[in-house]
Amino acid sequence: MSTVSTTPVVSTAPLITRDRVIDWLGITPFIIFALLFLIIPTLYLVVGAFLTPEGNFTLKNIGDLFTPSILSAYWISIRVSVASALGGALIGFFLAWAVVLGGLPTSVRSTLLTFSGVASNFAGIPLAFSFLATLGRTGLVTIFLRDWFGFNLYGTGFNLLSFFGLTITYMYFQIPLMVLILTPALDGMKKEWREAAEILGASNVQYWTKVALPILWPSLLGTTLLLFANAFGAIATAYALTGSSLNIVPILLYAQIRGDVLHNANLGYAIALGMIVITGVSNILYLMLRMRAERWQK
Repeated sequence: MSTVSTTPVVSTAPLITRDRVIDWLGITPFIIFALLFLIIPTLYLVVGAFLTPEGNFTLKNIGDLFTPSILSAYWISIRVSVASALGGALIGFFLAWAVVLGGLPTSVRSTLLTFSGVASNFAGIPLAFSFLATLGRTGLVTIFLRDWFGFNLYGTGFNLLSFFGLTITYMYFQIPLMVLILTPALDGMKKEWREAAEILGASNVQYWTKVALPILWPSLLGTTLLLFANAFGAIATAYALTGSSLNIVPILLYAQIRGDVLHNANLGYAIALGMIVITGVSNILYLMLRMRAERWQK
């Protein structure tokens, strides 16, 4: 009678191989960069937000975030971010839909995507100058409307150096970013879904409301959250465009870093911590929704 050996087989393959070491060496520069410019500074800010200038533990810095001036800065930043994210998401969705599902020529799609790749990264001082030269009080469009049509743009109450003006400026890079992120999601819409809906007698409206939008909803909402985080952390464009006339959180934090206007460096760390929490939550929700959208489209 034969017996079966129950001795476990132990793998003798080395845990560390030459190829594995080379793989880790390839990402070492990224790890070092992330540690030096992201992880360590973030930890420093988090710890500093709970310390006094003397180095003692305190919750006063967190409590001071609820003072009227700081709360106002957060509220204006949230409003600008929400407005530019919603505007960018709405216009960007229809642009992406037009080039993917609207039957436009391939050349239009490639041109739009190329432009979106450039425009989504065009921000800061050049973007602020472009809008001042276009929609400022002596801007090209402002003068053209006044001299050719007798329309005084600023007579209507419009002001580029305001909440509405900053929102329009932010939408310049928000719309292309929406196009870039949403185009793959629209590409993932299968023709079989529409054909099945049509066979069952669904109209175009019913297809979009019952099939397409529920599938695209995680991508739409997630990308909108990403646009919100993108606008919430922007400073160069806002500072170059409005200076200190619009009290948003990035400008308040910038002023604190430059001159300690709050007379408490650790309060500046707390303000930065608040921004990290808000943008972090937005990005985490975006990643969760993107994973759900990718599961639907497999």
